[in-house]
Amino acid sequence: MSKILVAGLTNLEVTLKVEAFPIHYNPVLYPFHGINSAVSGVGFNVAKALTRLGNTVNFLSLVGRDSAQKLVKQALSDEEIRGKYMLDRLKETPHSVVIYDSRGNRQANVDLKDIQDSIYPQVLFEQALTDCSLAVLCNVNFTRPFLQAARRAGKLVATDVHAISNIDDPYNCDYMAAANILFMSHEHLPCSPEDWARWLIHRYGTEIIVIGMGAQGALLSVKQDNFIERIPAVQTRPLVSTIGAGDALFSSFIHYYQQTSDPYEAIRKAVVYASYKIGATSAADGFLSADELDAWFMRVAV
Repeated sequence: MSKILVAGLTNLEVTLKVEAFPIHYNPVLYPFHGINSAVSGVGFNVAKALTRLGNTVNFLSLVGRDSAQKLVKQALSDEEIRGKYMLDRLKETPHSVVIYDSRGNRQANVDLKDIQDSIYPQVLFEQALTDCSLAVLCNVNFTRPFLQAARRAGKLVATDVHAISNIDDPYNCDYMAAANILFMSHEHLPCSPEDWARWLIHRYGTEIIVIGMGAQGALLSVKQDNFIERIPAVQTRPLVSTIGAGDALFSSFIHYYQQTSDPYEAIRKAVVYASYKIGATSAADGFLSADELDAWFMRVAV
């Protein structure tokens, strides 16, 4: 399997299941078994999924000098993710509260604390990158200096800019310009996913683009083949929560693309992986192993 660098956010996540949106005011509710907490965050989720799929991950992240770091370190140990590059340089560990309903709607409230003003040591990044074939650089500020460093080192760069609406978005344009593999959501796009992919190729020359489209599946663009098409979603198990589906799609695509250099096989397996993942509550749960995914892939015959 591959050795992959992942740099990104780790946070403590609380999930709350509600009947429906909008939420009607009530001073006290008792949603038995409807509130859960876990270590999560895009970086952690991607590192966990890639590890479950059999890869070795050098995971770079920042947590607080607080009691929450003990939970994070325990989660890393439980998932056999290397903790060498996890630094406790923040005042507080980031937190999130995710509200979701049974129809797949969700709202993530993310408190990043002081991570956006914090710096990760470049020398540790370069050390972690040395024997990795690919760098997954999530769009949190401390990873920004790593984008061009990874490209100069000849490594593939993959990133996810999530819900985006502006091709020159001032926060994300560095990530879009540097990425060999670029993921995002369709939710805020100002045009069709197909037109958006063409626009990205024209603007940045992006080699591989994947746009997650929820229940509609995903769009794959491969520049060298002049390929832009939709891959339909599949159903593996009942929907619980869509939170983390994008992280699952992203992680599994990277895993199989690293193995095969075949983006078409990678996206077909990734939609199955994401389908299974949304049967779990937390953004950090529901990740299959490679063998488990192969079995599900054969069942749904994508």
